[in-house]
Amino acid sequence: MNAPEKLLIPSMQQRVSAEEWQTRVDLAACYRLVADFGWSDLVFTHITARVPGTEDQFLINPYGMMFDEITASTLVKIDLNGNKIEESPFPVNPAGFTIHSAIHAVRHDAQCVLHVHSLNGVAVSAQKNGVLPLSQQSIFILASLAYHGYEGVALNEEEKPRLVADLGNKNYLMLRNHGLLTVGRTIADAFQAMYFFEAACTIQIRAQSGGGELIPIPQQIIDGAIAQARAATKSLGGMLAWPGLLRRLDRKDTSYRT
Repeated sequence: MNAPEKLLIPSMQQRVSAEEWQTRVDLAACYRLVADFGWSDLVFTHITARVPGTEDQFLINPYGMMFDEITASTLVKIDLNGNKIEESPFPVNPAGFTIHSAIHAVRHDAQCVLHVHSLNGVAVSAQKNGVLPLSQQSIFILASLAYHGYEGVALNEEEKPRLVADLGNKNYLMLRNHGLLTVGRTIADAFQAMYFFEAACTIQIRAQSGGGELIPIPQQIIDGAIAQARAATKSLGGMLAWPGLLRRLDRKDTSYRT
């Protein structure tokens, strides 16, 4: 049986600004990391990033490409309606951009919107009480967490105002019966937020599975979580861990940078 051919994609590096290229590299890395951490759902979720210096241009994955195949040059540039801005051999999923476009349109502080259907995240999203204060990871989530009720597959434009109203100024959104979403000032921030979000959900499911009495964290500790998070990351947010995460990827495969 013949091995599948690798995709040969011309580099976009000389066709875009240095700032856009760096965003492309970071976003491709984010897709690879989501696959690496086991949060991908085949090809059915999306991570988007605003093109630097613009308000209405975004980068998104080529629809149908596995997350561990995505490179900086295969990312597709689209407008706020999900239409291609530049010629690309790859399709996009405008319906998959519904949630992202709603958030990007009103949250100008969010360079990146990251959405996953991780198993533990979906499991907690189906629980009436959502994220419980059971772990150190959970207190960072609970300090900036919103919920949005399930309205079916996110294809309806009429859902957008309700979704953004529920999110408000929070950075974590639990989509009931659906999955997890984070927003970040940078791609690194959005990824780190998702790491803690998924970790909190995983710990919760395991703690509940143990069958013993659970010990909730007091509300006053949760109230101080944002200040604690800033202290723990030396105010660098996701950028504290991001270089190490890129080194982790580079040890395995540097092709995301192409």
